[in-house]
Amino acid sequence: MKIIVTHTSPDWDAITSVWLLKKYLAGWQDATVRFVPAGERLKELASRVQNTALKNPIEMMGEDEVIHVDTGLGPLDHHQTSDDTVSAASLTWDFVRKQIEKGGEQLTEEHTQAVSRIVNIVVEGDHFKEVFWPDAASDRYEFGLWGVLEGMKFEKQNQDDYYVDFGIQCLNALAANFENRIWAEKEINEKGIKFATRFGPGIGFETLNDTVLKLSQKMGYVLVVRKDPRKNYVRIKALPNRPSPNYQPLQPHPNPLVTGKGTSIDLTLAYEQLKKIDPEATWFLHVSKKMLLNGSPKNPKMRPTKLSLGDIIKVLEKI
Repeated sequence: MKIIVTHTSPDWDAITSVWLLKKYLAGWQDATVRFVPAGERLKELASRVQNTALKNPIEMMGEDEVIHVDTGLGPLDHHQTSDDTVSAASLTWDFVRKQIEKGGEQLTEEHTQAVSRIVNIVVEGDHFKEVFWPDAASDRYEFGLWGVLEGMKFEKQNQDDYYVDFGIQCLNALAANFENRIWAEKEINEKGIKFATRFGPGIGFETLNDTVLKLSQKMGYVLVVRKDPRKNYVRIKALPNRPSPNYQPLQPHPNPLVTGKGTSIDLTLAYEQLKKIDPEATWFLHVSKKMLLNGSPKNPKMRPTKLSLGDIIKVLEKI
């Protein structure tokens, strides 16, 4: 039997450590998770002395294999160091990666980057560095995983297994999302077709990755167009208006041409011109005038355009 031991009322550092072991350490996918008071060890192993000099965190308890994470002062517990760039999750990730390499396997570069980004954020949060985030007291941060876990501990008290199971589902989803974001970053840097408009820079893509739309806007592009090379669907998005006149962004937008209220882009003219050029295609202009669609999985009756991405960009350059 394989057993992972962490502290009661697990935080994201403990949960992430358990997730890393169960997901990436060969043979530990079905390991049992047990909980002890913070700093302590499993009762059966309490007499054993652990220190950071031990290289292998796997201990034998009879016929069982045991790993302590974020507790017990072992090699996967960071509480004996003042280094604020290290946590149990980072120690566990380092250990797991070495075991993967020893086994002759290899994670993709994108997936490795995705998990590393997650671990870096967990380390930052475990050392309370979120107090230095922009607009740190904003309600929007309570909508993140830290806020969700804290609320769950009020709603479902003393249910450590539930917290870990929930956290593992979240981390699996986050790993997929980060991997998709890394792909989108690569598409933006390597395949994006940049163009100029009177409102500021635009960028176009022929890609399956829809994340390039929102990410490009966050990076400073006021107009973004994506064409799906598989179904020929087209999505055009302009930077939205601010939610209210009193809205204060967390950080200034990277494009200095964007005003405090957003952009004045109205896609009506683009809608009319594209309809004229390709009248057989189905074009939908959102009521905000900031989103123009041609084809959508939400409406299979929409007819995709025959225009190329270059043709569409030419129209957008002139609006």
